[in-house]
Amino acid sequence: MVKIGITLGDPSGISPEILLKSLDFLPDATYIIYGSKKILDKTSKSLKLKNPLVEIDSPENVKERGFFLLNLYDRDFEPGKPSKKTGMAAVVYLERAVNHVLQKKIDGIVTLPISKEFVMKAGFKYAGHTEFLAERSKSKDFCMVLMCEKIKVALITTHVPLRDVAHLIDRNKIISKVRLINRELKEKFGIKNPKIAVLGLNPHAGDGGNIGDEEIKFIKPACEKLRREGINVTGPISADTGFNRYKEFDIYVAMYHDQGLIPLKLLCFKRAVNITLGLPFIRTSPDHGTGFDIAGKGVADPSSFIEAVKLAHRLVLKTKDTGL
Repeated sequence: MVKIGITLGDPSGISPEILLKSLDFLPDATYIIYGSKKILDKTSKSLKLKNPLVEIDSPENVKERGFFLLNLYDRDFEPGKPSKKTGMAAVVYLERAVNHVLQKKIDGIVTLPISKEFVMKAGFKYAGHTEFLAERSKSKDFCMVLMCEKIKVALITTHVPLRDVAHLIDRNKIISKVRLINRELKEKFGIKNPKIAVLGLNPHAGDGGNIGDEEIKFIKPACEKLRREGINVTGPISADTGFNRYKEFDIYVAMYHDQGLIPLKLLCFKRAVNITLGLPFIRTSPDHGTGFDIAGKGVADPSSFIEAVKLAHRLVLKTKDTGL
C-alpha cells in the first residue's frame, strides 16, 4: 500500500482549494494531509467542494486507502492574507511530514507551495523546500528538477540572486550534479542512456571567451570529464537556441533558475512538476506559487498538483518494486 504525505503549504494561499479540487483525480493510495482542519473546512464550505478527509492522530495507524488529515497548527486563516502565522503553519506541516518520511511512516511527500517571505518571517532559514529537505535528510548531492511530458530541466543553482550565480558555479559542482542526474534518470525513470544537454552561463555560451569565461574555465572541462566517464553529455550549448532541440535530449542542465524555468513554463506551465533528486525518499511538488491574489476565489487550477501526486505515486511504486 502506497502512503503519500501531502503538506498544505501556506494555508492562506490556493493550496486548500487545489487540494480539495484534486481528490477525485488522484491515484488509489493512502494520503496523509499535513494541514489545518479549520481552513480546509472553511474552503470546502465557501467554495462548495467535497471534504472527505478523516482526522487521524498518526499515519502509522492508518491501514486503508483514502484521505486522512493530521490536524496541525489549527487556526482560522483568511484566504489571500498571508502572515507570520501562516508561514509558521507551513513550516509546522513540512517539518512533521519530513520527520515521518524519514521515520518511514509514509513513503514519500508532495509539498504544496510555501511563501519564502513568510516562512522566513516565522524563523525558517532556508530559501525553499529543496535546501531544507537536503539538510534534514543529510543529502550532500541533490538537485532540483522541473519536468513535464515534453521536457526536463535540472538546476545547478536554485533560489539565489542572479548576481551570485557565476560565483556559485564550479567544475566539481557541475560534475557531481550531472552524475547524480544521470544515475537518477536511469534508476527512477528507466532511461538507459540519458541524453543530457548542459547549458552555458553566458550569451552564446561565452562565444569562445568573448562574452565571459565561465564556459572555458568550468563548464566545458566538466562536460569533457563527464564524457570521459561515459555519460552522454552535450555542451556547453547556448541557452537561447538550445531549447529548440528539446526533442533530442532527456534533460537540460541549466546554470540558474530562470534560465531553465522560463522555457519549461512556456512549454507546459499548468502541468509542470518539481522533483528533488538525491533525497532518500520521493518528493515532488506543483510548479507554481501560493497564488495569494486568487486565493479563495474558486479559480485555482489543480492540474500541476495532480501531476505531482501522480509522479510521486509512480516513483514510490517503482522504489518499492526495485528496492531503491
